[in-house]
Amino acid sequence: MFRILAALIFFTRLPFGRITEVPKEYFKNIVSCWPLVGWFTAGITALVLYACSLIFPASIAVLLAILSRILLTGGLHEDGLADFLDGFGGGTTKVRILEIMKDSHIGTYGVTGLIFYFLLYYFLLSALPIELAGSVILAADPFCKGVTSMIINRLPYARSEEASKAKVVYSRMSTGELVFALFCGLLPLLWLPQPSYLLATIPVIVVWYLLTSIMKKKLQGYTGDCCGATMLVCEITFYLTIVLIYTVSY
Repeated sequence: MFRILAALIFFTRLPFGRITEVPKEYFKNIVSCWPLVGWFTAGITALVLYACSLIFPASIAVLLAILSRILLTGGLHEDGLADFLDGFGGGTTKVRILEIMKDSHIGTYGVTGLIFYFLLYYFLLSALPIELAGSVILAADPFCKGVTSMIINRLPYARSEEASKAKVVYSRMSTGELVFALFCGLLPLLWLPQPSYLLATIPVIVVWYLLTSIMKKKLQGYTGDCCGATMLVCEITFYLTIVLIYTVSY
């Protein structure tokens, strides 16, 4: 229970920390609970989408749904994406990439990447009927977090614990934790209304492999920013494939 609470505290900005004090060591084992947190963030996002669509035009409902997730997570993953793009775009060595990624200032690569990310996020969700968009949100968020969580078992952490932003280095998942993460990531795929949409999982896994291979080559490891960036890129890939399947089918 402490591990789940630690994951909710770390991956959202809601005041779960007021429930009870969580020992620091539990924050090292939260990644396997990341897709479970995705059930929560996806549920709130889909709920906002459905509720707002009853009052506003679909385009406004989508925008408010996107905003709700940003508020829930405090833009944690978006910050990681911006830092990742700045680091890998402007750095040529491991040391330089890590320096840029740790800098709190955002650069050209980060700004450009966030603009295109939010445009894609908005237009891809807007391209789907509200009911389907909600179902896809419920599936995509936990699944992509589950896929991304596998980074910590493929790569070592690229920094020392003292040099990390969160002052925490995630522990590799045990067999039980791995099974739990896979279960929490795969189960929400049942929200997809037809089997053909499951094909969207394949490009996500390919993108995850390519991104982690780049990290392995450039950093010989990963950072928290790498996790956030990978999750968002995987999620956009999922939405792109869903929209492609929907367009071809209809």
